[in-house]
Amino acid sequence: MTDTYPADSGGLAVTPAHRELLDQVLDKWSLAVLDQLCERPSRFNHLRRAIPAVTQKSLTATLRRLERNGIVERELLSTRPVAVEYRITPLGKTLRHPVDVLVGWAETNRAAIEDARARFDAEQDGV
Repeated sequence: MTDTYPADSGGLAVTPAHRELLDQVLDKWSLAVLDQLCERPSRFNHLRRAIPAVTQKSLTATLRRLERNGIVERELLSTRPVAVEYRITPLGKTLRHPVDVLVGWAETNRAAIEDARARFDAEQDGV
């Protein structure tokens, strides 16, 4: 391949610390939660209904992970019964633009990716 970039080309080096953080804040459930919380604060059950494929266990783990990384904050509401509301933090809001860029890339290249997958699958079936 001749269209690669040398490691010292001036681009960012992706370190293990970068990979760990990105794995924690950009997995499939985190993206779905962030999409919901960018619109408005939400309670757990609202998030669960808005993201029907997520299990209670996965949603809980995702919210805790996002909270630990400073992306989401939880607030105990003094209601009866006591409720918890989740909201995106100022730090979390800074993820909006880079995520939108990645989603735009995915949308722009979706047809090419689907074609590549179909070619790959056809080659695998022929093996």
